[in-house]
Amino acid sequence: MEPLAQLDQLGPVLGKVVSGIEPTQLDNSTPCTNFTVQGVLEHMIGGATTFAAAFRGNETPPAVDASGDIFSQFDSALTDLVVAMHEPGALDRTVSAPFGDVPGQTFARFIVLDGLVHGWDLATATGQPYDPPEALVAEVDAYAHETLDPLRDGDTFADAVEPPADATPIERLAAYTGRRA
Repeated sequence: MEPLAQLDQLGPVLGKVVSGIEPTQLDNSTPCTNFTVQGVLEHMIGGATTFAAAFRGNETPPAVDASGDIFSQFDSALTDLVVAMHEPGALDRTVSAPFGDVPGQTFARFIVLDGLVHGWDLATATGQPYDPPEALVAEVDAYAHETLDPLRDGDTFADAVEPPADATPIERLAAYTGRRA
């Protein structure tokens, strides 16, 4: 499946989780080390803003306005990222990622991996179900197994942990990224 098709499948699943977060849950801890629910949302807003600019070929992303409603900011930033990634030629660019310059196609897959796992973080932290399409999880899991090992830094991607025997595919992927439920 092409990365834009993956992104288009992820969007509604991630949106459903974020729309189910109550403001009182923003301080909940998440399986993503050192991040609360609000921290994950802020991380995703910042990343989406930066990477939308990168996919458009802009070196400097616009400043993130953190004064408004975090849920509106999330919707706006993620929508802008999706639009930027769908623009003609966007995936043909080289993108400056936190781990170096990479082809846009490759980084698009990384964004889907990151968003899929952060969706699990948010759902887990707020007690929501999380049921992304199995085919999407399988493809993202295969990508993770191809690319994550050199990126493990103990924070964003810690060493893989053993998932429970009865873990779902998304829980196995989360465990591979170093998360514990």
